[in-house]
This record gives sequence, structure tokens and C-alpha cells, in this order.
Amino acid sequence: MDKKDITEYTFESLFDFFKTNIDAVIAVNFETARFHTIRKSGFFNDFIDDDGDYHELIEKLWYHFNNSEERITKDYHVFIPSLFNFTGKMSKRLKIVDQGISHVVQMTIYPIKDTPKCILLLDELDESEYEDEVQTNSKVNTIQNTYLFSMYVDLVKDVTSSISITEISDETVNTQIRYSDWRMMIVNMIWPDDQPVFLERTEPEYLKAHFAPGHTSSFDCLMQNLEGKYIWVKLIFSRAETNNDDDFRFVFMVQDIHENTVELMSTLKKYEEMASMDPLTSVLNHGRIETELGNAVEIVKKNKRVVSVMMIDIDFFKKVNDTYGHSVGDMTLKRFASIISQCFSDGRAVVGRWGGEEFVTICYDTDVEKLREIAEALRTRVESENFKAVGKVTCSVGITDITEYDEAEIVFERMDKALYDAKSSGRNCVRILQA
Repeated sequence: MDKKDITEYTFESLFDFFKTNIDAVIAVNFETARFHTIRKSGFFNDFIDDDGDYHELIEKLWYHFNNSEERITKDYHVFIPSLFNFTGKMSKRLKIVDQGISHVVQMTIYPIKDTPKCILLLDELDESEYEDEVQTNSKVNTIQNTYLFSMYVDLVKDVTSSISITEISDETVNTQIRYSDWRMMIVNMIWPDDQPVFLERTEPEYLKAHFAPGHTSSFDCLMQNLEGKYIWVKLIFSRAETNNDDDFRFVFMVQDIHENTVELMSTLKKYEEMASMDPLTSVLNHGRIETELGNAVEIVKKNKRVVSVMMIDIDFFKKVNDTYGHSVGDMTLKRFASIISQCFSDGRAVVGRWGGEEFVTICYDTDVEKLREIAEALRTRVESENFKAVGKVTCSVGITDITEYDEAEIVFERMDKALYDAKSSGRNCVRILQA
């Protein structure tokens, strides 16, 4: 054949050449989801079965992570039947890793007209032939890989096209899936709490009503990635600018913002804690413990949960400051707050500094009698503690419960009155005043 002049080549004479040089030829029936291998050579001999399930073949060829043997989580396989019923001729590049060896394959699809069938031609490429392309793509991917998914949407025709999943392939899938079908499938990948917002924002009538031509909008949510893990993503819709106001075409993209969002949330949490903490004792400050008291009252009203509260005061603390100075007084307060926190380390209570030497503790799932036992243990612990420079101090404790008929102010007044009773009774004791 290679001795002929190119003008002597005919389709018939080249047929034998193609027959022996194409690595794999596969016939597919979309309707039955079956395939039959007509020819295979090279690594395809072991990689592709003679006959089998078409969806499993697509999963093997395409539905894995780019340059990896790792398969995509099963939840996303629901899209395979819709994404790979090819509607026209197309060619795409596949990157397949088999037994640790990477193969680059050119797949060409030839649909058989007026039938639910097609022919797949697969050819392994020489790696040197696309080395420059790989280097270029790697530079582009550092920018583009933040976008996990993109597609074009025509709301009027209810179709999607130019679907691209970056983690699978650098190329788009030239197939169509109904937008209404895609929307109801992808909602299952959204975090349950975020699903109502997703369904509202992606509803066709919402998009038509809220997007002028050229307008872009987005919202953040948790979405399952191809590994099956929930990550923070930004869902972006942008309406294309056309000359027809009734032409509703959109670009939809999913952007990976997980690392930045987690870092931002961590920073916000740190500043929230700083704003909520008493800088001296590292327990909640007055504003936050006051808020927690109001929250506890609402929880009792709504959930009938048992909650008790107590106020603790260091006896004769003014003498500590007057005798030893405020720096020693501060050391005493810090140690005192630490002892209180240790007594409530099971996570069912919150501790805060009300002001000066007064501290408030809100105790969930704890009635007043149980809290009396804890308070007595706390009082005894404080009495036996040797405070640096000061030596011995004692404390008084007032306890009350929260009922469904209470308001936060009433609870505080009752707790404060119980503490007053403890001080009036000679200090270094616990008193209860119930509703």
C-alpha cells in the first residue's frame, strides 16, 4: 500500500488498512444498553469484554477520575444512561489507566441513522504525539479545575448541552439530557438542608423571572463530589445575551470553593469565640451568657427540656483586691473560673462571667436537686483549693429552675435571690429557690 501514489488510493483499497489499524471497534444498542466488540487489539484485548452492559463499558472508559483508575461514587452513575446516548457524530479523548499504565485513547462515535445504535472506534495514541497538548492543558487546568462542572441550558427546549466534568475529562460531552430530568437527578447530590434552595433557584420559571439577559447570580451550598464527599461549592447561573427576550439560554457552572469556605468559616468561628469570651477568665462573657440564658428559656418552652441555672459568687472578694492588689485578684478569678469549668466538662452546661466575681452556669438535662449535688461538690472543691498568694477562699451559690412559664428576667431575679439567701445564711453554702 505504501508504494502507491496517493491518487491511487480508494476507499476500498484503504478499507483493509483501517480494518487492521483501528484498535477497537464496538457496536452499541442504546435501547438494550448492550455492546458487542467487533475487533480489539493491544491493551483492549484484556480491557474490553467481547459483549456486555453498555453502561458498565462507559463507566470503564470514561466515568473515572482523570488520569486515575479510581471510579466515581455510585450515586453519580444515575447520569450514565442520559449522558451517553450520543445524538451525532463526535470524537473525544479518553485517558485510561489500566493496571497502573496510562493510555490515551481517541474515541470516535458514529450513530447509525434512524436507529438507537452506534459504532465506537477506539485508537490508542502515541504519548509523544500529544505531549505538548498535555503541558498546555496542565497550565490551563490550574485555572479551570476550580470549576468542577459546566453545561449549557436551553429552558425553552428543556435541553442541556456541552456538558463538561473537569475531574473526568478536559473535553465536553456532545450529548443532550433534558434539563428537567437533570435537575431532579442532581438534587440528590445536594446536602438535604440545601435542597429546597437548590430546587427554588434552579426552577425554570424562577430563572426566567429573575434573570435579565447577561445577568449572573450564584449561591453556595454543600454538594456531593465525585468521590462521594460533601464539599462547599458555588452554583453559578448566567443568562446568555441574545436579541430575543423570550430566548432563555443559560450557562451553569459548579465551582469548588471548599478550601476557601472552610478557612473562612474557621476564621469566623475564631472571631465569634473571641467576641463571646471573657478575656480574663476564658469563659463566656456577660453578653453571651445573657443570650444563652434567653436561649435556655426558649428551649424549655418549646421542647419541655429540663434546665437549671446557678449563680456563683466568691465570698469577700473585695478584700482580696484590697489586700493583695488587682493582679492577684485577676489570678484568683482565673483559677476560680477554671474550677467551675472543670466541674461542668461533660458538655451539657455553659459557663459565663456575669460580672466582677459573679459567674452563671446554665445546666441542661439537670434538675435542681442534681445541680445541688454538683454545686456542693464545687463549693467543697473551692474551699479546699489553695489559691496562689491568697490561700483559701470560699463561694456562695444560688440555684433555680426554668419553667415553661418563665421569662429570662424572672429566672435571673430568682437565681439572684437564691444567691442573696446563700450570702445571708453565712456564705460558703448553696441555696435553692424554685419557681
